Amino acid sequence: MIRFCNILLVLTLLAALPAQAALPTPPNVEKKVRNHIRKGNDRYHAMRYAEAEVEYRKALQLDPTSNKAMFNLATTLLRQGNISNNKGDQNDPAAQAEALLQTVIKQSDSELLQSKAYYDLGNIAYHRGQYDQAIAHYKDALRRNPDDDQARYNLRMAQLKKDDKKDNKDQNKDQNQDQNQDQNKDQNQNQDQNKDQNQDQNKDNQDQNQDQNKDQNQDQQQNQGQNDQQQQQQQQKGMSNQNAEQVLKSMQNKEKATQQRINAQKGKEQARQRARSRYKW
Repeated sequence: MIRFCNILLVLTLLAALPAQAALPTPPNVEKKVRNHIRKGNDRYHAMRYAEAEVEYRKALQLDPTSNKAMFNLATTLLRQGNISNNKGDQNDPAAQAEALLQTVIKQSDSELLQSKAYYDLGNIAYHRGQYDQAIAHYKDALRRNPDDDQARYNLRMAQLKKDDKKDNKDQNKDQNQDQNQDQNKDQNQNQDQNKDQNQDQNKDNQDQNQDQNKDQNQDQQQNQGQNDQQQQQQQQKGMSNQNAEQVLKSMQNKEKATQQRINAQKGKEQARQRARSRYKW
């Protein structure tokens, strides 16, 4: 944890102390440019960065080609503001500093000054999260000054940050893939569940319809059986009534025949009695 805090402290420093100004030309402005750069350095060491900026700009008004004044002004601007991601904002101190450092690299013949400019550009890119650019700038700084241990250390930190960013990106990609797979799996499960539910429902409906049809058939068969039984009973009842009538009629005929025999016998008996009475007289 302490080492990490030290890293942040190093990266926020952004540059070494402002360099002492070289004698500019023409000779008539030499003294004034040198005085403004010296005053700017004093204000810089006192952390009065706005006043230092004024002095460096005065030096550049006198000598627009002064690489020392441009480098020191860029360092002061970086001290005054936060490094933003908006490189197109000309009012952003970091954007102004970046343009000044690029100019120093192009027109300066000093490899040491170019190395410091690349170092500051690397720190700007690092703070913006542009680790590929930061790595390239730190390497350029080391090419011009291989003894710059701080540039080498920051290079290593930028490489680690790049790897961490890549790992996080890959992890997020894997998580998104896993989430998509889980979502697809859930969708497939839901589809299977719906399919099973539909199949079960269809089966239940079919079974229910079969049971209903079976019950209806059983009811029809039962009703048919009852009808057949009723018809049979009616037939049997009809046959019993007919037999009873025949029996009754037979009994009536027998009774009538018996009565006729009795009447015939009575008639014969009366005739015999009349005959005997006749013989007495």
